[in-house]
Amino acid sequence: MDLELKHPVALVPTMGALHAGHASLIEIAKKYSSEVVVSIFVNPLQFENPNDFSSYPKSVDSDVELATTSGATKIWVPTFDEIYPSDPVIIASGAIGNLFEGVHRFGHFDGMLTVVKRLFDLVQPQFAVFGEKDFQQLFLIKKMVKEMNLPIEIISAPTIRETSGLAMSSRNQRLSITERKSAAGISRALESAKSASDLTTARLQLIKGLLGIPNFLLDYAEIIDGDSFEIADDSTENCQAIVAGWINGTRLIDNMAMSNLGNSK
Repeated sequence: MDLELKHPVALVPTMGALHAGHASLIEIAKKYSSEVVVSIFVNPLQFENPNDFSSYPKSVDSDVELATTSGATKIWVPTFDEIYPSDPVIIASGAIGNLFEGVHRFGHFDGMLTVVKRLFDLVQPQFAVFGEKDFQQLFLIKKMVKEMNLPIEIISAPTIRETSGLAMSSRNQRLSITERKSAAGISRALESAKSASDLTTARLQLIKGLLGIPNFLLDYAEIIDGDSFEIADDSTENCQAIVAGWINGTRLIDNMAMSNLGNSK
């Protein structure tokens, strides 16, 4: 397989169903390289639920149009056999991969790291852009790159939100208008926690806000140390609230920096 790329390359890995959040990743990538590769591959290894994999939104034609308009110079839609020509070598996400999302999506982060490493191997980018919305994913990718000493700079891109505050996600397509209104309560709960002056109050406001969202089934909500993924305390410099749950079978995740808390004031 020859992608015929002009290095340096900036890679934006995606699973398709692109939206304005992905467009922002591509625009950021353009700041680092004139050659921007957008990959579109729905990776079965990171789905613990086969039904979730089969029902994941797919819209290749509109994805190619959005990626091109946003500035991608190469849109790559590899086949399963191109990514995994033989049995894949699974990359373990370790202890942090078994926390939070890892508890509720067994094996998800192992599959995610495995495909990201394969994409890195095949594209050989100098830069790769990932969104902060998937905060634990971003943390683990940075950790893998550091531990493997890969010559790639990981660029963190801020979460893009709808006007309601709902974090943009391909999965939002599954929500009805009423469900989207409910889902917007997640960001309001995070903002409420962010306004608190101490961790105890922040945690209480976060939980209170989330439990008040109609039809929202909470998986977890916590304020962690964004540099270690340990539970935050008053000495934590980088407090980050992370949240996940469900609305009518659609999984929603979000996070927000708690700049008023701990030593991050």
